[in-house]
Amino acid sequence: MRSNQRGVALVELALIMPLLLLLTFITTEFGRAMYEYNAVTKSTRDAVRYLSFQTPGTHVAEAQNLIVYGNTAGTGAPLARSLSLANVPAGTCCIWQTSGTNPVINTVTVRVSNYTFHSLFTSVLGTAFGNANGDIVFGNITATMRAAT
Repeated sequence: MRSNQRGVALVELALIMPLLLLLTFITTEFGRAMYEYNAVTKSTRDAVRYLSFQTPGTHVAEAQNLIVYGNTAGTGAPLARSLSLANVPAGTCCIWQTSGTNPVINTVTVRVSNYTFHSLFTSVLGTAFGNANGDIVFGNITATMRAAT
């Protein structure tokens, strides 16, 4: 009876290992995508917080650098692999608005457009991540804050 069971564990391991590796890779890629998305979201919040204490219409370049590089000087590597200043165009990234009459409320909105996560794998078992290249394009990432008066 014991001799009939020799090698069964190895065969079971060989059958289940591709599924386990697949689950590991999918979990890792999902985690990477969430990490990069959260990094971009946090930098967007930091930029809107920075602009909320500035004079409306000023310091836009510093806010763009804060979003992409994490500092107002624009030095160092981008916070996320595919994040660039092209995702934060000067004309549409920072918008100041005034609403209300008594009291007047000033807000500033910062937007990151078309941020793309590049997956390490284009597809798994014939199922593509995002588009055909394995890229996931996130929608606009925005943050709005009340501006100091």
